[in-house]
Amino acid sequence: MKVKLSVLIVLISLAANAQNFEGKAIYKTSIKSSFSFGEDEKSTMSDDMKKQIQARLQKMNQKTFILNFDQKTSTYKEDIRLDAPKPQVGGAGVMLMSFGGAGNGSVYFKNIKEKRFSNQTEIMGKRFLVKDKLTEYEWELSSETKNIGNYTCYKATFTEEVENVRMTFDNGESKEEKKKEKIITTAWYTLQVPISNGPGNYQGLPGLILEINDGKKTIVCTEIILNPADKIKLQEPEKGKVVSQKKYDEIQKEKTKEMMERYRSRDGKGIEIKIGG
Repeated sequence: MKVKLSVLIVLISLAANAQNFEGKAIYKTSIKSSFSFGEDEKSTMSDDMKKQIQARLQKMNQKTFILNFDQKTSTYKEDIRLDAPKPQVGGAGVMLMSFGGAGNGSVYFKNIKEKRFSNQTEIMGKRFLVKDKLTEYEWELSSETKNIGNYTCYKATFTEEVENVRMTFDNGESKEEKKKEKIITTAWYTLQVPISNGPGNYQGLPGLILEINDGKKTIVCTEIILNPADKIKLQEPEKGKVVSQKKYDEIQKEKTKEMMERYRSRDGKGIEIKIGG
């Protein structure tokens, strides 16, 4: 049975129980690729090249992140490995690249108590510091449970309408198509870790979120270390041009258009990039 989230009393109780509480959670992410090659008759790439690019994209979209947290704040950062695949030029003039969130210095800081975040990130090599209020999700709680590792988790969902932008470049002309889509995001949280936090920008439930799925992206916690021997240092990022989330989204959209124009060529027929969601 689902009930509308009303967690003020629960969160007050959690705050009282979470004093001097800190830890580390490791998450694995997987994102479905939204890269396509247009209609087969318009594409100059071989089937083998398409398979190579899709495989490379799949590997790029499988990452590991670390959430360091205490009762009030947290940092979420990619666990960078030396052998991690880097964006590069594929065959037929196709550029595989990240539009945001990439780079060794990227970190997402949350202050749960003050309901704000600072996201130090990059767009095509330029660093930004996105500062804004935390999203207030309208979670619906469920009595359904499942185990993730040694933790009993409860189900919660929220529904939102998002605007997806599909940008295509075909026969020397760039096109943009906007489409609204209803997204249902499912979270699994545990009361055994009493903080109202989770991976990325997710938070607001009466326990740590261990799994998130919005139909395209899946984030799953694989390990939790509570109150480690070495004290966790949580520091808010300070580097980058300060912008709001709305302004950052506008810049990201504009840079995507620039990228498509820059890399268009006779081999770029049928390239499609999807933003949003």
